[in-house]
Amino acid sequence: MAEPSAAASMPKLTQALRKGGLVICAPVYCELYAVPGVTPDLVNRFLHEANIVCNFLISEETWHEAALRLARYANRRRKSGGDSPRRRLVDFVVGAHALREADCLLTLDEERYAKDFPELKLL
Repeated sequence: MAEPSAAASMPKLTQALRKGGLVICAPVYCELYAVPGVTPDLVNRFLHEANIVCNFLISEETWHEAALRLARYANRRRKSGGDSPRRRLVDFVVGAHALREADCLLTLDEERYAKDFPELKLL
């Protein structure tokens, strides 16, 4: 995983691993495949060696949470006179998954999640 963002997150990832198990949701797994120069084998080997589990089954409650947060964001954006909402659904699924099924979220885009998931602990 030679992406610059991966290198930037390694200290936080190492710290989180020391505290307990790590989990990613299926959309994050899919996005890892899209990193330039990364192969499916590399993704799966990295997750296995780092003891990171992928939760492929996202609960109905998590989907509802993502939908509510996306709707709030879209309404806020429209009321502010902005263009159509620019955030992607996957961001809200990731945030809702972390909120409902994890202790915290490791992200390089803290501002994005802090606004729509203020109660979510960010690393």
